[in-house]
Amino acid sequence: MNREEFNDFCAGFPASSYVVQWGNADVWKAGGKVFAICGWADGKDAFTFKTGDIAFEVLQERPGVRPAPYLASRGMKWLQHFKDPGLTDAELKDQMTLSYSLVTAGLSKRKRTELGIPEPQPDHNPNRDPGS
Repeated sequence: MNREEFNDFCAGFPASSYVVQWGNADVWKAGGKVFAICGWADGKDAFTFKTGDIAFEVLQERPGVRPAPYLASRGMKWLQHFKDPGLTDAELKDQMTLSYSLVTAGLSKRKRTELGIPEPQPDHNPNRDPGS
């Protein structure tokens, strides 16, 4: 995935908004809350996303994936795909979708309704196995 594909994908989420922050990083938000970031690591695109507890533990063991600088050091469950092999494009999209779901589930019902964000699914489990 490249930066343009990342931005196109993130733009497809309901009520998503885009801003450039933090040293020219592409930052995507929903309801004012960050759900995905594309910045740089060693001059290459690096994709950062929120994840559940199990995925945080499992995925950081993959070469090219690490706890997100700054965010994970503050105790938050954020990962960064920063080099190959990392995640496939499909896996990265799945993780960004999960990140969006985790972030928007934390918004009030009223805020989600105002923004047209779908209600969290009852069977949504943010701690699901990343391979399922």
